[in-house]
Amino acid sequence: MSQKIERPVLSGQRIKTRKRDEREKYDPTGFRDAVIAGLEKTDGDLEQISKYLDIAGNKLDYRRYGEVLFDILIAGGLLVPGGSICQDGEKPRTNYCIFDAPESMESMRNHEQVFVKLIRRYKYLEKMFEEEMGKVLLFVKGFTPSERIKLARMTALWLVNGSVPPNVLLVLNNEHLIKDGIALEFLLELFQTFKQEKGIAYLIQALKKGGLESKLMDFFPPNKRTEEYFKQVFLDKELNEIIKLHKAQASQEAKRELQQTLIDDINDEKAHNEITADIKEFSARNNIPDHEIIVIIWSTIMSLGEWNKKEELVTDQAVRHLKTYCTLLQAFASTDRSELALILKVQEFCYENMNFMKAFQKIILLFYKTEVLSEEIILRWYKDGHSNKGKMHFLEQMRKFVEWLQSAEEESESEDEQKNGD
Repeated sequence: MSQKIERPVLSGQRIKTRKRDEREKYDPTGFRDAVIAGLEKTDGDLEQISKYLDIAGNKLDYRRYGEVLFDILIAGGLLVPGGSICQDGEKPRTNYCIFDAPESMESMRNHEQVFVKLIRRYKYLEKMFEEEMGKVLLFVKGFTPSERIKLARMTALWLVNGSVPPNVLLVLNNEHLIKDGIALEFLLELFQTFKQEKGIAYLIQALKKGGLESKLMDFFPPNKRTEEYFKQVFLDKELNEIIKLHKAQASQEAKRELQQTLIDDINDEKAHNEITADIKEFSARNNIPDHEIIVIIWSTIMSLGEWNKKEELVTDQAVRHLKTYCTLLQAFASTDRSELALILKVQEFCYENMNFMKAFQKIILLFYKTEVLSEEIILRWYKDGHSNKGKMHFLEQMRKFVEWLQSAEEESESEDEQKNGD
């Protein structure tokens, strides 16, 4: 049999490595030096800077050093933890950056365009820029007051144009930024700029999108977290709408807490007079009016029912279930507004839960008999107080009962007239 003869190998022969298998050493300072050298040739002309960055991306590795690139464009050099500039090398920093630009909004908008053009040209930088901002915002304590103002204004512009998402601001919820008021000052400058550029409605929308609407008080120093101080701060900055947002959010949280308290009380089989006392104390403390309380009670007690899926059975089941809570509802049906709010909530519930469509009249009749609802408010609802949800269906359901109420009212008026005549 023939055997395969091994080919001789010359001593000292080098095995070639393909270029794609080679990996250059990570050299952020080398990249920095190349970018700064290019920026210096532009003499700070922003149009020339944009052109340079556009062309340089063909030679310099933006994919690998995107974070370094943004460090330079924002702070002028390579940022190190704490927010200072790395001083290695002959020219560690350039003045052609945001931190050395004038504070004016015209200047900030011109610098914004440099970033817009760069990221539009090199789309892969989008994600890197988002990550960069998460890092840079953590360093704000290491920047000068003027640099913070510029960064806050630029961040507002980037939020407005969608370059960064609003949830990036959550990194400011950091103890070392909060205790000295730095996070709050930064956000106030940012909010004012955002309002000026896009309007307050879009600012509120951005705060909700970023999950900040429930965390605004968290950015205040611990010793200043009072409603009075919160209100004063935003009034001084003419950001009244944020005070309204905060109040609405606090109210929603209080309502959720109230609903859970009510569920716990019911599950603990507390007496209704005790539950009523608990709710009244809670509502007084949190400024929740009766017309909102009664809607919460309705929603809570209906959420505790395990409803039959058969429409013909669910009405009787609902009446039996609600009968046990009429005294609780009665305690908060204290005004015309709260009574009407309850009827409208029942209408909405029956409309949105199809099995209850035929139950509406029986529920309202129960509340009438147990004095949760008055004749006057039922007639007002029927005449012009109803909503459009299932309007014709529910009005027809209530027609005979309303006619009976009206005839009873007329008889009562007639009797009163006869008595007065005698």
